Amino acid sequence: MDIDPSIFGEADLGGLICFEELTDYESVSTVKGAEKKTKKRQLEVSLDSSSPKKLKTSGNDSPISPQTKKKKKKKNATDQHLKNVEDVDCFSEDVNEIERLVKNNQGVRETNNGSIAPQKKKKRKKKKSATSQQKELPRPPNSGKKVKNWTAANQSQSLNQSADVSAWKDLFVPEPVLSALSSLGYSAPTPIQALVLPPAIRDKMDILGAAETGSGKTLAFAIPMINIILEWREAKETKLKRGEEVPDSNQDNSKNDNQDPISDDVLECAGEEQEEVEVNESEDEHGSPKLVDAVCNDENPLMGLVLTPTRELAVQVKHHIDAVAKFTGIRTAILVGGMAPQKQERVLSRKPEIVIATPGRLWDLIKEKHPHLSHLRQLRCLVIDEADRMVEKGHFAELTELLELLNNKEYHPKRRIFVFSATLTMVHQAPSRILSKKHGKNIDKDTKLEILMQKIGMRTKPKVIDLTRKEGTVETLTETRIQCQAEEKDFYLYYFLLQYPGRTMVFANSIDCIRRLNGLLTHLECNPLPLHANMHQKQRLKNLERFAERESCVLLTTDVAARGLDIPNVQHVFHYQIPRTTETYVHRSGRTARASKAGLALMMVGPSDLLFFKKICKALGKDESIPFFPVQLKCMSAIKARVNTARSIEKMEYQYNKAQQHNSWFQQAAEALEVDLDDDVLMGGKHDEADEKQRQRMLKGMKKELKHMLSQPVFKNCLMTRYPTQMGRLILPDLPVATQESALSTIIKHKKKQPLHKKAKC
Repeated sequence: MDIDPSIFGEADLGGLICFEELTDYESVSTVKGAEKKTKKRQLEVSLDSSSPKKLKTSGNDSPISPQTKKKKKKKNATDQHLKNVEDVDCFSEDVNEIERLVKNNQGVRETNNGSIAPQKKKKRKKKKSATSQQKELPRPPNSGKKVKNWTAANQSQSLNQSADVSAWKDLFVPEPVLSALSSLGYSAPTPIQALVLPPAIRDKMDILGAAETGSGKTLAFAIPMINIILEWREAKETKLKRGEEVPDSNQDNSKNDNQDPISDDVLECAGEEQEEVEVNESEDEHGSPKLVDAVCNDENPLMGLVLTPTRELAVQVKHHIDAVAKFTGIRTAILVGGMAPQKQERVLSRKPEIVIATPGRLWDLIKEKHPHLSHLRQLRCLVIDEADRMVEKGHFAELTELLELLNNKEYHPKRRIFVFSATLTMVHQAPSRILSKKHGKNIDKDTKLEILMQKIGMRTKPKVIDLTRKEGTVETLTETRIQCQAEEKDFYLYYFLLQYPGRTMVFANSIDCIRRLNGLLTHLECNPLPLHANMHQKQRLKNLERFAERESCVLLTTDVAARGLDIPNVQHVFHYQIPRTTETYVHRSGRTARASKAGLALMMVGPSDLLFFKKICKALGKDESIPFFPVQLKCMSAIKARVNTARSIEKMEYQYNKAQQHNSWFQQAAEALEVDLDDDVLMGGKHDEADEKQRQRMLKGMKKELKHMLSQPVFKNCLMTRYPTQMGRLILPDLPVATQESALSTIIKHKKKQPLHKKAKC
């Protein structure tokens, strides 16, 4: 219908089609109206983006879920509300804009991630699979997730290679363990394993085992322990089939529900990533952790306990036990210090059959009366690895209390005890100051074993298996030494690392020495990896993994890594400081030349080390006949210049950092107490900006000088050229030739030359 334009004044409204009177309206400013429109558009976009199931992808004709219908209704209700608020023209513009934004958003989602509906379905499938896993048959505990550790390198060499395990069958090894040994490629047992397994499995005897380092002692006690658990399960299942009641825990009275094991990853305790326990299993309806009743411990009791002196050794033992028990469904857990107790309590709540622990953390959890550790009388197998170190006077006070508990209140007559060490039967003459006393006397091997049995609490006569040599070390180990002054040790260490690259472990007696060497070798670009007791446990494990991964690397460590660690292909062991006991020397040197491989042990003998060196030689029957390591003296001037400059840099940085820590502590304390701080209290006095700038300038100059030295060659390679020079030949510095030989071949050649020199002199 035509409307007279004069009704609306001079406005040009000739194209107007419809007219509508507004009866309910509110006058607002244009700015507020624009903001309101923008907010409503954002609300519409967020509704569409939060319900992606509404947007159908191409080629997907699946029925719409109820959740999508609800979101559609909500969207329609919002549209209806917007229609009632705004006028028709404005709302149509908003809808067009929203549809355009939604299409763009849909395109981005489809190109990047695909539709989200399948992702939610995957999550549901994961939940279903997690619940269905409990109903499946037992499977390897670590089959789901690969664990990265230094022990995996040895196992990965024979992975997926089935070996003939007929040599193991005569040793009474159970079938699931035979399958694991075949998959690991262990075709034949080592001598210690062949002698330990029959009396431990068939005769059910306690074992005192002594064998060389790297001889396979871990499997020698792991296989009998697994067999004890499997026999207990079979006895329980047999009685259940007969309808008889399972005996009580004190008289063989424990039940095992034989439910599917939940794989517990050792690196959860070591600080690595691990999947958390399902909320339905570990938390109640209010979200708080469940307290496992002590009575339910009878369902799956603690059957095996392995005690080790160091945390790294406990981690390694767990990996080895998991490898041979992967077809048995036996669960293991690790309890060591330096890790969160809450995580370890959660691991214990899964009721593992075997626990590998260090004495300190285990005793703490026993005192807290954790349900899984409350009935140690059920324990059927106790293993003490590196026992001579564990029962030493002044070490592991918690172990003494634990052994007293197991031998008195929690004693069980059927419990088996396995004790192993490489230096279990090693004896040496007592010092003269002890022999001069009234009751002083030398201790022989039998007396030492009797004292050990008494401390551990062995009530029956054990089977003693001793495969150690008189020399203490293995036959494939080559021992050598360098006689030098204390300040020259750094020169020879750097020379050795530069001339003979490879996997080298450097041992020292103190943490301060390791820290100093770490700073020195870092400045010399040797990229060392430190390992000592004051480091965080996660960093300790990470450094071990890096050392095992790199073909040429140096590990600076104290005696925390001296015992038991099986790091693959360690070529050299460098005794920067001579150990104070013969046992420590044997264990340090045992990190190389493992499993019949060749290795080199090099001792740095200074004036302060001479007494310990003679003591070790006398105890091992070497009569100080250890040969000297050959050194090319031509390059020592360049080596000394580099090391001295690096020493100066390390010393300046150490003193500066020490002063900074000292002064900052006093300054914070003075601020907290609101008192004035005298300059005399500050280490090194109060420095002004000029002194600091001079120190920085001097440090920068020394670093630049060291960098130039490191760019120059220390050893020369064979140079072949046809280009003439001004004097007719090319002048080269008088440097020793860079050898392509290993340190082992060098010492062997040096030994062969010595008799020739002696004959020539004669």
